[in-house]
Amino acid sequence: MSQAALTISSKNYSSWSLRGWLLCRMAGLDFAEVLVEMDDEARQELLLLSPSVLVPRLTHDDVTVWDTLAIAEYLHEVTPTAGLWPAERAARARCRSVSGEMHSGFHNLRSALPMNLKARHASFKIFSGARPDVERVKAIWTECLDASGGPWLFGTAPTVADAMYAPVCTRFRTYAVELEPQLEAYVETVLSWPLMGEWTEGAMAEPDEIVELEVEF
Repeated sequence: MSQAALTISSKNYSSWSLRGWLLCRMAGLDFAEVLVEMDDEARQELLLLSPSVLVPRLTHDDVTVWDTLAIAEYLHEVTPTAGLWPAERAARARCRSVSGEMHSGFHNLRSALPMNLKARHASFKIFSGARPDVERVKAIWTECLDASGGPWLFGTAPTVADAMYAPVCTRFRTYAVELEPQLEAYVETVLSWPLMGEWTEGAMAEPDEIVELEVEF
């Protein structure tokens, strides 16, 4: 497969960069990381104030793909044996549904619990507007794990859905969201994933700090 490039922003703060990076690694893609400078445009995107999504952006051969689910579908086309989507039709449909729900929803959760891998709080009061999002995530995880048997959302190997919800796992750990044992075990599965360890190591080495995303209370 030809050399590719994935444009990403902050590894500490950018949940969408993490999703795209995980998908590329899961697909076995040989790619170079291209980091965007933390200029005003990049900050606007991380602060959820930008009307356009600039990262992640995958370039491969003569193709450019800049939407996370579009990247997932493109990678599925070029690496069909990578198992990004479940093999069984009903499970694949559910995986696409829960991945799409994360892609287009949960806006209150994003703003109330911004991704910040360097932070860890012993307790955190989630404002009322974000609580339905948190409960919906819990319901999705429970339904998927009950149906598949775990430890990943759709069985014994990670899929697109796990890449989409991986940043939520980091948020729940950062902000001490209480979870029942089954869901806590899932978060531990994701956070102990070697790919997550590699990404987190890069995040810890970043010098940049975005004050607006450093939640204080």
